[in-house]
Amino acid sequence: PEKHVILLSVEPKEKGVFLLEVKQKIEASDKREAFVFIHGYNVTFEDSCRRTAQIASDLKFTGAPISYSWPSDGKTANYIKDETDIEWSTPNFEQFLLMVAETTGARTVHLIAHSMGNRALVNALASIVRRRGDPAGPLFNQIVLTAPDIDAGVFKNLALAVQKGAERTTLYASSNDVALNASKKIHGYPRAGEAGPNLTVVDGIDTVDVSAVDSSLIGHGYYADNRSVITDLFELLGLRKPPQDRFHLRERKHDGLTYWEFRP
Repeated sequence: PEKHVILLSVEPKEKGVFLLEVKQKIEASDKREAFVFIHGYNVTFEDSCRRTAQIASDLKFTGAPISYSWPSDGKTANYIKDETDIEWSTPNFEQFLLMVAETTGARTVHLIAHSMGNRALVNALASIVRRRGDPAGPLFNQIVLTAPDIDAGVFKNLALAVQKGAERTTLYASSNDVALNASKKIHGYPRAGEAGPNLTVVDGIDTVDVSAVDSSLIGHGYYADNRSVITDLFELLGLRKPPQDRFHLRERKHDGLTYWEFRP
């Protein structure tokens, strides 16, 4: 426990108690903020909790770090089943996001998704934006889409709604992501988290190509495993810096649109 993030216990709580404790954590922070992390495929509840805590620690986040754990089987072989589970979990996730944004007293709420979790986040945001119309401003501040395992064409169709849901949306992609390459073979179409020729660049969304980082294992967890990428996340979430002001990023063009190349 002195060196690593360890899940010591799990204590179920009633909704009212949970919300009260989240409010207290938010009120005790300087910026009165929270973030919600939604994990990807092949992730257990315990892993999701540990990863959320690690993100909070790495970002020196003083608000309320919240993990939304949908029922992934946590098994490599059950990819197709996880796809079904994330689909039917999306309406529940949408209601959870509204609850965090509207009832916790947070001034600022950030959303972070990884891999298959991006499907729930993108679709939930699109639904929220459609139902709310065009209010005074977006519910969320920063949206971070890391290694999104979502069809690139589907994402582009929903991109405008995603933009309307937040102050800024950032998409991290890599050409070294073996997991996304496997997903493309299964589905037959590019994924939004790919870089290279299939890099997804949409006007109004900051795409960051992190192919140059030294990624571990299958290159799918770079957002949390690489110190330079974590630094970029800190500048984005903690300091609210636009991409042109972040140290490791260089401006590039793809089909006439601007994206950002990560140089460690």
